[in-house]
Amino acid sequence: MKGYRKYFLTKLLWLFITAAFAFILNFTLPRMMPGDPIAAIVARLAQGMSNSTGMKAVYEQYAASFGIDRPIIEQFFLYVKNAFSGDFGTSFSQFPRPVSEILKASMLWTVALQFPAIIVGWLIGNTLGALAAYVRKGFDKILLPVSIFVSNLPAFGMAVILLVIFSVKLKWFPTSGGYGFDLLPDFSWQFIWSVIVHYQLPFWSIVLIAIGGQAIGMRSMSIYELNADYVKYSRFLGIKDRKIIGYVFRNAMLPQITGLALAIGTMVGGALIAEIIFSYPGLGTTLLSAIMGQDYPLISAITLIITIMVLGANFIIEIIYGLIDPRIKAAQSD
Repeated sequence: MKGYRKYFLTKLLWLFITAAFAFILNFTLPRMMPGDPIAAIVARLAQGMSNSTGMKAVYEQYAASFGIDRPIIEQFFLYVKNAFSGDFGTSFSQFPRPVSEILKASMLWTVALQFPAIIVGWLIGNTLGALAAYVRKGFDKILLPVSIFVSNLPAFGMAVILLVIFSVKLKWFPTSGGYGFDLLPDFSWQFIWSVIVHYQLPFWSIVLIAIGGQAIGMRSMSIYELNADYVKYSRFLGIKDRKIIGYVFRNAMLPQITGLALAIGTMVGGALIAEIIFSYPGLGTTLLSAIMGQDYPLISAITLIITIMVLGANFIIEIIYGLIDPRIKAAQSD
């Protein structure tokens, strides 16, 4: 127990160090972008004003309200304090909307797209991988090269392929958006059907990428388990093959479950490419518009959420591994 406490505290220390660097980078990198977003806001608000003194007063007022007239160190500590309270300030590009309000709207779309896609891709991929390892023969010879090809496609490549085939050529699905541009969000059947139709291409672009990697991983682990000594000994004892296979795939599934947990933890950042290509109204599209509009608060908030979820998922996986992996337990007791 003493060894595990040391292991836990070490991982926790590295988590805090990494999180501190993440806060610093999330604060500084967006502010290194060229341009002055406050000037753009003032230009929109002061249209028709010819008095330069009045425009300067408006600029100073908004600079003070956003806090950019303060020293950079003071801005950083204010940013950290507000972030812990869930206050990410006001958006520059969508002024005067609060960043938290924008995040609530876009995160719902991202989670609704990414979470089902991860689960479906994981289930299909692991089923195909297990069948390839057990059946072998022609099934494995076809599945393996196809899985390798699909898993090595970049996310934007799969999205573009689906977009060209099913939207541009066949015209089965719309090219962009989360719903029809002529509709307003409500619970009408017309709006729900529009959401379902727009959902298909982003969803399957993520699923198809996930299937290949999961199938390869499950196939490799299953082949390893099928050749293990306990399987040979069990067959020698005359235990039914169905019962042996149950234990084989249960053991082979352990690393895949770890991968599933990590994928769920990182799902906020996982669908950004698909969202941008299909202009899906999630965090990816919001992040792109924030970058184009030099929206420091919104960029910082989105990247911080992605970073924290990735760090949290990795930390939880490492702690669970420390509990269940006998090799780590042995290292802790040394």
